[in-house]
Amino acid sequence: MKLLDRYIGQTVLFSCLIVLLAIIGLDVLFAFIDELKDLSDRYTLGIAVRYVLLSIPGSVYEFIPLSCLVGCLIGLGLLASSSELTVMRAAGVSKFRIVLSVSRPVILLVVLAGLIGEFVVPVTGQQATVERAKAHGGGRAVGTQYGVWHREGDWMMHFNAIERDGTVHGLTLYEFNADRQLIASSFAQKALYQNGHWQLQQLRTTHFEGDRNRVEIRDTERWDSELKPELLELLSMEPSDMSIEGLYRFNQYMNSQHLKAATHELEFWSKLLQPLAIFSLVLIAVSFVFGSLRSVTMGQRVLVGILVGLVFKFSQDLLGPASTVYGFSPLVAILSPIILCVLAGGWMLRRGS
Repeated sequence: MKLLDRYIGQTVLFSCLIVLLAIIGLDVLFAFIDELKDLSDRYTLGIAVRYVLLSIPGSVYEFIPLSCLVGCLIGLGLLASSSELTVMRAAGVSKFRIVLSVSRPVILLVVLAGLIGEFVVPVTGQQATVERAKAHGGGRAVGTQYGVWHREGDWMMHFNAIERDGTVHGLTLYEFNADRQLIASSFAQKALYQNGHWQLQQLRTTHFEGDRNRVEIRDTERWDSELKPELLELLSMEPSDMSIEGLYRFNQYMNSQHLKAATHELEFWSKLLQPLAIFSLVLIAVSFVFGSLRSVTMGQRVLVGILVGLVFKFSQDLLGPASTVYGFSPLVAILSPIILCVLAGGWMLRRGS
């Protein structure tokens, strides 16, 4: 029986890896083409290529669930097309045992996704974002679509690019009074965190005093903020590039500032429940092979797998913003499609012969 488990597992794992490789290849190609339109004297072809390459781990993490779904359909479909599944069932192998055999390579991919999402994507994702933002931003104050906006108390701030060590390139500060009137605007070429506070370098500040403006230029100036380098690092990252632990810490900070972080909370639950999402999609794939897709062509299986994966993804993407608008828990938005897949997959598996 162990030999049979290994055979099923190897077939499914190989199919999943082939599908993942194909999807990542297409994603990298389209991402590279998309970056070409932004090329300039500062954002060169070399930087664009590096940005795309650094984005690959994030794509691997994102597409592993879809790859498991389509890969299981293809792998089990191959066994069904050659009547091997029929022979296994005739020999007394239960569908539950086959599901367990399929789950073993999937567990390997789930662990791989978790390691990539927690330890690789936060590093490569931020590095990719920093390099592109530095190339586009230059020394300009809010001169690009890239960068990060944030509010803290009476301050609005924009960071062009943030290094992993907390160094800021291009910091714009807007200070407001109690009546929400702009009283000062500052731009620092660079900001370093030293001895518990920020040190702004090459600072230019414009004070708005009634009908006249007063400009001050300083080489360095101290700036006190609750934003520490570790929090600033999280602030500079896309939610999809953050680890589960980083998302949790960022949500805690935003709550302390009485700010909403709905996108980050959604991403937290999405990453935390990704293993369940993968297994629910695998259950759907197994139920299809034993049921309505056991006699169709390989192309039809792939098409159905992609459609189911897209419906699953779109349902989570639609329910996520809906949870913010209508006030229900983001956990419900992420968990609902998973529960629906488990129920549908279990029902079709029992119904299939």
